[in-house]
Amino acid sequence: MSPESDVLERQIAAVRGFSRFYTRQLGLLNKGLYKTRYSLTEARVIFELAQRDGLTASDLARGLSLDAGYLSRLLKKFHTMGLLERSASPQDGRQAVLSLTAQGHGLFQELNRYSHDEVAGMLAELSEDERQSLADAMRKVQGLLGDGDACEVPCIIRSLEPGDIGWITRQQGLLYHREYGWDIRFEALVAEILSHFVSSFDERRERAWVVEKEGMVVGSVFVVQESETVAKLRLLYVDQAARGLGLGRRLVDECIDFARSRHYSKLTLWTNDVLASARRIYQAAGFRLVREEQHHSFGKDLVGQHWDLDL
Repeated sequence: MSPESDVLERQIAAVRGFSRFYTRQLGLLNKGLYKTRYSLTEARVIFELAQRDGLTASDLARGLSLDAGYLSRLLKKFHTMGLLERSASPQDGRQAVLSLTAQGHGLFQELNRYSHDEVAGMLAELSEDERQSLADAMRKVQGLLGDGDACEVPCIIRSLEPGDIGWITRQQGLLYHREYGWDIRFEALVAEILSHFVSSFDERRERAWVVEKEGMVVGSVFVVQESETVAKLRLLYVDQAARGLGLGRRLVDECIDFARSRHYSKLTLWTNDVLASARRIYQAAGFRLVREEQHHSFGKDLVGQHWDLDL
């Protein structure tokens, strides 16, 4: 064997050894992933459907390199279990767009929590520097074996968790100061709104969505009850690191769908005219401007706007 072949064989052995180690580490050899009844492939399909809109079976088969027949049986199983629903594609009526039902999204949240906790437990034994070194090494592996891009990490939309309130308050304070020059009084307003949301939260009539990327909160939105018939959308924001992905519209759509499911007749919101990107999202979603007023807040002269959407 030539020296070059010998080096290659050692490299192959190293990669295979790491693969066996990592498979054992995450418990991928177990019958059910994260001690559930779902296999790795089934969980991966659920994750894809939760993260991406407008997917067809062909998209899934191609993106996950799955056999079309096997995927078809898996999707049929999910449909029978009430996890999946199909609708005609607006681009091609011969194809069906796949989406998770409310039950399917609940399963995704469960699997996502298990995944998070599994990795958190694995990292708990490492120091902060060791954890960062591991994360950097994994990104490098992904870049070398992937398509050579910057290893874009997907965003996930989840429910509110401990630690989010403080993070959202801080990030909104920083974001609006950086982009619009608003002073600390805006951050105080956010803190007041969120404190009231938590202290008076009614899970039947109110909801929060949080956008997470690489363990950091990069966006959120809240729906609160104004009256028996009116809900209010509050504190929509998407950080610069996650813009351009349609997340703002997705968050607004979540609010609209939730408000309708709770039989509100109107969804309302208050914003300021300088927030042009948010205003375009509201207009596209069907909100109408009902009134404006000038005010001086957060150290700036602003024009407040009230928008309504009849449900």
